[in-house]
Amino acid sequence: MEHFHQVTEDLRAPYRALTEAIPAVMSGFNALHVAAMAEGALSMRMKELIALAISITRECDGCISAHARGAARRGATVGEVTEMIGVAISMNGGPGTVWGPRALAAFNEFVDPEA
Repeated sequence: MEHFHQVTEDLRAPYRALTEAIPAVMSGFNALHVAAMAEGALSMRMKELIALAISITRECDGCISAHARGAARRGATVGEVTEMIGVAISMNGGPGTVWGPRALAAFNEFVDPEA
């Protein structure tokens, strides 16, 4: 499918431009992200699944792309992702049934070695 690979690619140049325009803000955000996503009481895999659930709730394709890729890289399983999507649907209702499948498609795209 490669839609979410394209989402990631489409965001690279604007992200770089914003980083050049407001480097302190973007550096601060990056430091926050690194600290929040570090291994701790929760594994990095679990944190990526939480972030992916929030991405569904916020209806953010760029976030879905980033955290689906992160979950795949951290070894999340399809079963874990689909159960997380079930929780996101229960908390979001109808919008979760739209954004949840998008998250699953993104995860499948990044977990598939042929993609």
